[in-house]
Amino acid sequence: MTTTLPTTAKKVPMDAMRKTALVAGVLYLITFIAGIPPALILYSDVLSNPAYIVGSATDTAILWGGFLEVINAVACIGTAVVLFPVVKRQSEGAALGFVTARVMEAAIIIVGVISLLSIVALRQELAGVTGVDAASLVTTGRSLVAVHNWTSLLGPGLIPGVSALLLGSLMYRSRLVPRVIPLMGLIGGPLLLASATATFFGLTEQFSVVSGIAVVPIFFWELSLGVYMVVKGFKPSPLTSTSVPPAPVHTAVPVA
Repeated sequence: MTTTLPTTAKKVPMDAMRKTALVAGVLYLITFIAGIPPALILYSDVLSNPAYIVGSATDTAILWGGFLEVINAVACIGTAVVLFPVVKRQSEGAALGFVTARVMEAAIIIVGVISLLSIVALRQELAGVTGVDAASLVTTGRSLVAVHNWTSLLGPGLIPGVSALLLGSLMYRSRLVPRVIPLMGLIGGPLLLASATATFFGLTEQFSVVSGIAVVPIFFWELSLGVYMVVKGFKPSPLTSTSVPPAPVHTAVPVA
């Protein structure tokens, strides 16, 4: 009588390209989770109240906002670093431009964070100090908020348009994801660039209906790209092939 022992099913290891897509997708989703709350919620008091620097409100929201924006900046760079080895197979120049744009965006975000954390530092250092010129402090606070507003325009406002054009073109030509996804980036990139440029020259307000509409395609481009890479990974493409062609075999030719 022969006894057959049960065999344990072997787990198929995750493909290297699948890991790349998963990590890149997670990083894109982190930029949403870490980037939206500071702009819409956590910074509302300091951005809307000119006298915040001389007030008595708590700074917890700003500190959390700054912490999240640092995470956002790191994840922003991470998306480019992780995708670069893949998309450079389509065009190394465009891929390098994408990495550069994301690094610039992250650097500008950090400058904005520093400007608001400087307000927190001044409030805490001068709290309870007598003889402080409140009017001068308010002016300083306004200046630091103005720096943050400019970083919001040039960083998350302008450069993502360039990133969308570069990565969108790479994804569209390589077919790593369904073409409807990068198409949103290729449409939203010029819209965002036009809106940010108009705001730069004072033709429109930074926070207006026009600027809000221009952000929508970019929002769904990056969100859908992140979700697709997490759920599905990359579509089969020559760019995802990791196989190495075999080395040619040299046969010796006998000499007469």
